[in-house]
Amino acid sequence: MARIAGVDIPREKRVEVALTYIFGIGPRTSQRVLTIANIDPNIRVKNLSDDQVGRLRDVIDKEAKVEGELRREIALNIKRLMEIGTYRGLRHRRGLPVRGQRTRTNARTRRGPRKTVGVRKKAAEKK
Repeated sequence: MARIAGVDIPREKRVEVALTYIFGIGPRTSQRVLTIANIDPNIRVKNLSDDQVGRLRDVIDKEAKVEGELRREIALNIKRLMEIGTYRGLRHRRGLPVRGQRTRTNARTRRGPRKTVGVRKKAAEKK
């Protein structure tokens, strides 16, 4: 299994697809990296030579911000929004949808599982 940017990429998949297992690399970035590294996108990871894996590592280090560095940048951006008190920062702080989605229904991913609110009966009126 090839290890690139701290991630073990799957051996049986095509390189173009396997690179997308790295956080921060999608299909387009994967294609661009392979073009720069001069590697055939249809070759399987298990068939890559050590030289090709080395070239991939070098290109990814230079061209793309991936894994820990990218996650850290995203976390800092969110923290900055919360500190300056923007609307988006408040939504992050409260754990609600940030991008304008409705919350009356269908916000379960951000709000968590439903909590049933019971109805309390009033004490029986005495006559």
